[in-house]
Amino acid sequence: MENQYFVDSEFLSERALEKKHRLESDPSFRTDHMQYLSGMEQIKSDIMEKVMHEMDSYDYSCYSAADVKAALSHEKCSVDDFKALLSPAAEPFLEEMAQRAREKTSRHFGNTVYLFTPLYIANYCENYCVYCGFNCYNHINRMKLDMNQIEHEMQVISQSGMEEILILTGESREQSDVEYIGSACRLAAKYFRLVGLEIYPVNTNEYKYLHECGADYVTVFQETYDPERYEQLHLAGHKRVFPYRFEAQERALMGGMRGVAFSALLGLSDFRKDALATGLHAYMIQRKYPSAEISLSCPRLRPIINNDRINPLDVHEKQLCQVVCAYRIFMPFAGITVSSRESEAFRNGIVKIAATKVSAGVSTGIGDHESKYTGSEKENKTGDEQFEINDSRSLDVMYRDMAENGLQPVMNDYLYMQEEI
Repeated sequence: MENQYFVDSEFLSERALEKKHRLESDPSFRTDHMQYLSGMEQIKSDIMEKVMHEMDSYDYSCYSAADVKAALSHEKCSVDDFKALLSPAAEPFLEEMAQRAREKTSRHFGNTVYLFTPLYIANYCENYCVYCGFNCYNHINRMKLDMNQIEHEMQVISQSGMEEILILTGESREQSDVEYIGSACRLAAKYFRLVGLEIYPVNTNEYKYLHECGADYVTVFQETYDPERYEQLHLAGHKRVFPYRFEAQERALMGGMRGVAFSALLGLSDFRKDALATGLHAYMIQRKYPSAEISLSCPRLRPIINNDRINPLDVHEKQLCQVVCAYRIFMPFAGITVSSRESEAFRNGIVKIAATKVSAGVSTGIGDHESKYTGSEKENKTGDEQFEINDSRSLDVMYRDMAENGLQPVMNDYLYMQEEI
């Protein structure tokens, strides 16, 4: 199938064309997307094989209303029940699914909603992912914060009362190496009680190093679990290697991380199969690493700079709600994050049903939290954003809205014990 998001050379700037020619000489350009590149750690795990088998054999057209009713009647949701709940046959039962999801959420999480904010510290990228605003062909303002700038951004965020931060970079080892990210983690540990990472996948020993620097958990978007579609969308760079990305969460846990989060970017491919694979990936990791904290994210495509045609394929809010409810019923203990990609109205509704974490005070640009949190104009230039957000509420407004809806906003619920010497 021809990819509607491909960027033809005639639409590239002269600078981007030069980068394209350099990139085409890179060993990763149009290489076999299922083969590891030099330096990529290979672990012994059969989880990818199992997930891909289940996804490939999933024919959601075979499920009926009776299958959905049976799935909703079971106290424990089986894999086959999960498949039924993701099928088109479940759409007329969305209200019943929401009620069941709400019961599961209330039982395991009460009425709490966790709040966090992302901090992008660099937007340089070496990958050609045609749907992403950071992709190396996209002519945008690139920026990398130094440690003083990172600390200033963290101070501003911390002063708002936020206690959990998610550090993000573009996927460029050259510009954002592991030591740079580790230094940012050490700074974050001074200001926040929970530090997450959403960076390019790394090896087990590197995850161990980042954990020692203060990182608690790792989020990795597989983007799509369909290998053929994945190859069409990721034309060059280390991200092109499908299995190395798939195994990132397992390497992170092997490196000592306390928790990992899973996600497909809904709208890149068949969202029902991607949602199934995401849930099964998380489920199988949970069974293999029972002490790990497991989370699921549910992002949809959003427009990016220089391409406002980027939008989710056939994934409307009704379908997104179905996916989130199915996740909750299948994995009652898992955290579920719904990001600022979604509207204020949708997020206000879904936290009453199944979601347990939302972002607030969000900026996907580089170096502009001061203006975001204080309302002041920033004199220095900032780096362009990865995608357009939909819900731009501040922490104070988000906190108020959650409380007014009968929910309990929580900044952090971890207690850290220090050993006496």
